[in-house]
Amino acid sequence: MKINFNTADGLVPVIIQNHLTQQVLMLGYMNQDAFDKTEKEGKVTFFSRSKNRLWTKGETSGNFLLVKEIQLDCDMDALLIKAEPIGPTCHTGSTSCFNEETSKGYLYSLEQTISQRIDSDDEKSYTNQLFKQGINKVIQKVGEEAIELVIEAKDDNEELFKNEAADLLYHFLILLKYKNIKLEKVEQILASRSNKPSR
Repeated sequence: MKINFNTADGLVPVIIQNHLTQQVLMLGYMNQDAFDKTEKEGKVTFFSRSKNRLWTKGETSGNFLLVKEIQLDCDMDALLIKAEPIGPTCHTGSTSCFNEETSKGYLYSLEQTISQRIDSDDEKSYTNQLFKQGINKVIQKVGEEAIELVIEAKDDNEELFKNEAADLLYHFLILLKYKNIKLEKVEQILASRSNKPSR
């Protein structure tokens, strides 16, 4: 990756984005040394202009940014890093330094949590207990939640309807895990359909 560090005193702006939810988390700056350290260690390291030194995000708080993907812009003088945040990104305790608390993209984060509970064989986890009962129990639960959603759709209680919809989505994600299919693959099919001529 050939980055142009020859402008702005050898620094390039770096946008950090949550690799699952796509939420923009923060903006920082890197010089060549910070970029090399980031690539080598897999944790985002910036050049701190206020401290005048390399600064690994989370070095004191433990709220690291684990690198998942690095992209260079078309002018080769700005970076987009998709990362997994360990804890809140902002020093204020907020998820994002842009003061944006959003649930958009949360399903991907939830998918990861479900996978972790199953892969770690968490005995206290309802999710893992259901998963271990086998495919028949999982699809039975999805069917039950779908029926409950349909029943609530006939009534006018919006809160109950939203809760049943959430239950269905949750169990659908467990089913996807059982089938070893990522939510992203389902999204890709929906996206491909939008490119087809309408019937």
